[in-house]
Parts: sequence; structure tokens; C-alpha cells
Amino acid sequence: MAIPHGKLKQLDRLLIAFGRHRQGVDFDSMDGKPTHLFFLLVAPEDSVGIHLKALARISKLLKSPGVRQRLVAAGGSDDILTIINEEEEKLP
Repeated sequence: MAIPHGKLKQLDRLLIAFGRHRQGVDFDSMDGKPTHLFFLLVAPEDSVGIHLKALARISKLLKSPGVRQRLVAAGGSDDILTIINEEEEKLP
């Protein structure tokens, strides 16, 4: 998984995008394995708390190998959103 993130002065709210590549992409991962799941976060330049909280939530969500496997195997965007919402509800 990869969670590229950054900040832009022009934004007034946090934006999050998700991408998946079933075969995996060489993303220079530490383990040398292909990356299948991508979350992109872009936050307003002056935000700190919401940006870090979002990174932490995504990290917790993707900590489970089962969740990662479900996201890779999901049929489409509706299924992916359902999985994310279900797993988000389970987080503390």
C-alpha cells in the first residue's frame, strides 16, 4: 500500500482519493513487492490535525491483511466503498 500525501494553499478541505492496481505497481516499496493499494491525501496548507488524523485512520484501516486482500479483490468502486465504510466503523 502507498499513502502519498501533501498540502496545497488553495484547498479549503481535505481531499482523499483511492486507487487500486490488481497486478501491482513498482512503487519502490521497502519490501520490494509491488504496491496494489493507493490512498492519496491532499490537505489545506494550514491544516495539521486533520491531515495527521486521516493518515492515522488509513494506516489503521490497512493494517489488517484481510482488509487489504478484500480491497484488492473487490469487484468495483461500490464494493470498495462498502468495504472501507464497514472497516471504518470497526475502528476505535
